[in-house]
Amino acid sequence: MSTTLLSLSAQPKPLTSYRKYWAQRFGTAPFLPMSRAEMDVLGWDECDIILVTGDAYIDHPSFGMALVGRLLEAQGFRVGIISQPDWHSADDFKRLGKPKLFFGITAGNMDSMVNRYTSDKKIRSDDAYTPNAAADKRPDRAVIVYSQRAREAFPDAPLIIGSIEASLRRIAHYDYWSDKVRRSILPDSKADLLLFGNAERALVELAHRLASGEKISEIHDLRGTAFMAPHGWKPTPEWAEVESLSVDTPGAMAPHPDPYAMSPMTGEKVGAGDTAIDATTVHPVRLVSRAEHLAQRRQTRAQTVVRLPSFEQVKDDPILYAHASRTFHLESNPGNARALVQAHGERASLRDLWLNPPPIPLTTPEMDHVFGLPYARAPHPAYGDARIPAWEMIRFSVNIMRGCFGGCTFCSITEHEGRIIQSRSEESILHEVEQIRDKTPGFTGVVSDLGGPTANMYRMACKTPEIESSCRRLSCVYPGICENLDTSHAPLISLYKKARALPGIKKILISSGLRYDLAVRSPEYVKELVTHHVGGYLKIAPEHIEEGPLSKMMKPGIGSYDRFKQLFDKFSKEAGKEQYLIPYFIAAHPGTTDEDMLNLALWLKKNGFRLDQVQTFLPTPLAIATAMWHTQKNPLRKVSQTSEEVAIVRSGRQRKLHKAFLRYHDAANWPVLREALRNMGRSDLIGPGKRHLVPLTQPGGTFAPGEAPHWKKSALATRRTAPGTPGKTIGKSRRPTSAPPHPLSQRKGGG
Repeated sequence: MSTTLLSLSAQPKPLTSYRKYWAQRFGTAPFLPMSRAEMDVLGWDECDIILVTGDAYIDHPSFGMALVGRLLEAQGFRVGIISQPDWHSADDFKRLGKPKLFFGITAGNMDSMVNRYTSDKKIRSDDAYTPNAAADKRPDRAVIVYSQRAREAFPDAPLIIGSIEASLRRIAHYDYWSDKVRRSILPDSKADLLLFGNAERALVELAHRLASGEKISEIHDLRGTAFMAPHGWKPTPEWAEVESLSVDTPGAMAPHPDPYAMSPMTGEKVGAGDTAIDATTVHPVRLVSRAEHLAQRRQTRAQTVVRLPSFEQVKDDPILYAHASRTFHLESNPGNARALVQAHGERASLRDLWLNPPPIPLTTPEMDHVFGLPYARAPHPAYGDARIPAWEMIRFSVNIMRGCFGGCTFCSITEHEGRIIQSRSEESILHEVEQIRDKTPGFTGVVSDLGGPTANMYRMACKTPEIESSCRRLSCVYPGICENLDTSHAPLISLYKKARALPGIKKILISSGLRYDLAVRSPEYVKELVTHHVGGYLKIAPEHIEEGPLSKMMKPGIGSYDRFKQLFDKFSKEAGKEQYLIPYFIAAHPGTTDEDMLNLALWLKKNGFRLDQVQTFLPTPLAIATAMWHTQKNPLRKVSQTSEEVAIVRSGRQRKLHKAFLRYHDAANWPVLREALRNMGRSDLIGPGKRHLVPLTQPGGTFAPGEAPHWKKSALATRRTAPGTPGKTIGKSRRPTSAPPHPLSQRKGGG
């Protein structure tokens, strides 16, 4: 195996500095070929690299395979694409022949399980990334299935996996759909290498090194990659290994038989028994300057690997799983992250999953290069006139940045793209707007979005690189906005103004999620946004109003929303526009109680919100909230047997109830809400008035089956039918004086 030294301090090689591969002579393809016939037209006898994707091939930078394919093409490589192959045999994986360098396997822009199933584990009826939204065009766990078929087709072809599915499953992870902890996707796929995050740097260097004759089995020093190695392997003898339990001591835990575990952390005081300090081991300490200390620390960290609890440990021990999740997220800053290692297997089959530090973010010139490549900006002609919903949604939008420092625990953006914002230049963005105007069929002058993971983090960064490279916070804005964060919206305001001033542009809309706690720091930005870039409605995501769930989400309190709404209403009125905020909320998130959801429903009613679409929490791989869901512990703090317990909404009945609270106005939800309110001792919220959450009866004044109140049930019990005359009642029932008013009196009531 390679003994190349992985250096955290090494400056990354710019993407545009590589000498182009000889195949650059073939020029730029109008579309990357998906068939042998297209290869023949281009004059290719083989592909250097073949990318396999679960999405339709749309040649646009918002689609991962197009971006990666064009990037590799710009390096001189011949790149072919196998889109949505028939995975039932290996035949479709042979359509372009054997790649000269490697197969690149991806599930597409989404995790295949998220793409195919709802949060209630029901199969979705459509797929936005497929022609005509057809379902069942990709398998479950697509990366694993595609890898197996590619290996069957060409057993000796190097196999690289990547994209969000591989990225979020790179270590042992809880899988919601099977309700168990699965091992890393790397050994399951039997791939040679896993690329995680935005992998442009690793991918370009890897392609050139393979082209120069290096063996993939010897390439272990690329940031943003993971590989399997013999247990205990190190790049060089100088590397040190530390246990994660010593890096972030979990505190009191149950005894564990594994050698990685607890003997140093049993809680016994140092100096007792075998742990007594020998005076002969005491050495004088030399005082060093802060600069020298930091330099030594960086060098030490650059050659240190942190051993996480093994797969076999975390799959059976929720406490160790939560601890591993916490350690993983603490080692996510490219400036100070150490390599991670996690054992998989037992005894003879024991191997280590080795995870190199995250990739160094792209610079603005590199971002401009990636987004400025010669994309056709259209679906491949093979799809004809088929409708592809994902393409229709983004074809008039522009991605201006990537990454997110919000750190919301339920979101996977940070785990995949990182916390450091990578922004394009103003010139690059404006040029793309002009391309949309001039080249995209159907453009009417309205740009649907200038955004990214968030709408308003463009060019925001830590005020000093030294602080940024040493920071280990999980969020720059929670529990409050970091004083070292530059929150200026001036570059974004300038961009908006220049974009809407371009000839032929009627309107620039902002559709990406807005970080309103940042926006309120710049009333000028809110005024620009509200006056010129809102099409009547603006989506915003408070997610909840109660501190319990918000603290587990790492989201700001509802006070920030209230301040933003004041500015929004003020500037809308000044502009003479009737505009509305559309808030998004999550039901059944870890840390949420029934009372929290009731309070949210009352807040929604008080503020006049009747939500059409609501989201139930979906535990996605690697997210911190998913670790909470699986372990009922809070990895935002040190984890132990006695540490904070997190309330989990796991049963289908309770998840349905939490979702019903968000749609309190839907008559279909009234029966379950009435039952819950009675059980919670809040029958005072059932009735016809505006202060009530739900009415006593269903529309038309009828009771839901089995829901008649006690006075009604008693009346029904007194009824008798005459012998031989079914259905004819004899006798009369009296309505109690305490009975509710007649249903017709509810016409002006709430609900």
